[in-house]
Order: sequence, then structure tokens, then C-alpha cells
Amino acid sequence: MSIPLVVAVDGPSGSGKSSTARGVARALGLAYLDTGAMYRAMTWALLQRGTDLADVEAIARDAADVVLASGTDPVAPTIFVDGVDVSGPVRSPEVTANVSVVSAVPAVRSRLVAEQRNAIAAAGQGIVVEGRDIGSTVVPQAPVKVFLVADPAARAARRAAEEGGSDAEATLASLARRDAFDSTRVASPLTKAEGAVQIDGTHRTLDEVIDAVVTLVREARA
Repeated sequence: MSIPLVVAVDGPSGSGKSSTARGVARALGLAYLDTGAMYRAMTWALLQRGTDLADVEAIARDAADVVLASGTDPVAPTIFVDGVDVSGPVRSPEVTANVSVVSAVPAVRSRLVAEQRNAIAAAGQGIVVEGRDIGSTVVPQAPVKVFLVADPAARAARRAAEEGGSDAEATLASLARRDAFDSTRVASPLTKAEGAVQIDGTHRTLDEVIDAVVTLVREARA
């Protein structure tokens, strides 16, 4: 893959990946790709089709002809399924509860990783990509790799606020389950990539985290 710049932003749920990645992309005039939204969109599509999500073969079969399209504008990112904008529906509790199962299926990951690499290659001016396996699997040669973390309680509070004030304790338990699932799956588990710089956002403002990543990018460009 030959493009001027890839900024890989990985980390667990609620660590601030989306806000950070979009802020960095806006600050540097780069494109933005939310790979998590792609897995959410696939999950939404399978739920709409009534796919048995306990059946790995059914997931792989039904996912094969789902058409996804990701917008790369950091100001207004979009995700389409079969020509329909599902940017809102993919954030539903039902999708959140099932996305780890769908994203763990090797056939799904293989296909979406290929689509992510194509999107990255098409972003000639450079791109900020967020997810869980960007620096480790999707673009291991990325010149800037960041692994965002935060205290579990802080992550749960952020996610509960994003979801309209849902129960923080229930959210914390949900995040813990997803962390365990994502970190132990066979296909591209959540992990800190070799060479990634870990940034703890527990006691930092969003602007401070964005500034820290922007500094890394500028140092890499120097």
C-alpha cells in the first residue's frame, strides 16, 4: 500500500477513538475511516435479514452480498448498507449487543479488512483510521500508530452519556464483556500493535488527546 500517511487509532470501546480520530483528521486535513461502523453496519444488515447469529456459517453466507459504503469526511462520516444511510441505526443497543459476535467471524473480518485497505489506498491525501486491529492487522506499516486507553469507569461513563444517560454500571459490565470477547477472538484480536504509542485519556480532555496525536503525526512527518 503506497499512500502518504496513515494514522492508526486503536483501542477498546469507550476509549475515545472516534472523537479523537475525527478531531485529528479535521486538524490535519485528512480523510477519516471508522472501521467499527463497518462491522456495525454488517451486523445491522444481518439482523434485518433475520440471520441466525449463533450460526457462523449463516453469518458468513448472508454477509457475502451485503454492500457497504463508508464516507470518509471527518465532519460528517456516513455508512451505507445496500444504498441506505444507516449511520443512526447502527448505534442501536441491538447492534451493540451483537457486533462482537459478527466481527469475530473470520469471513467477515477478511472481507472488511480488504475493503478497509481499499479505502485507505484511495485516500491519497492521507487518512486517520480507527478500530481495534488497524495497527496490528489492517495497516501494520502505518507510520503513526496509537493505542488509546482509559480507566474502565471513565469509559463506561462516556459510553453511557453517548447512549443518552443509560445505566453506568450496566454499561461498565457490557464493556468488560466486550473487552474480553474482542481481546480473545481468533481473528484479529484487540491488542496494542507493535510500535504503537499508548495514550491514556482518563485524566485528559479530548483536546489534549487530539493534540498529543497531532504532535506524533507532525513528528513522523518531520
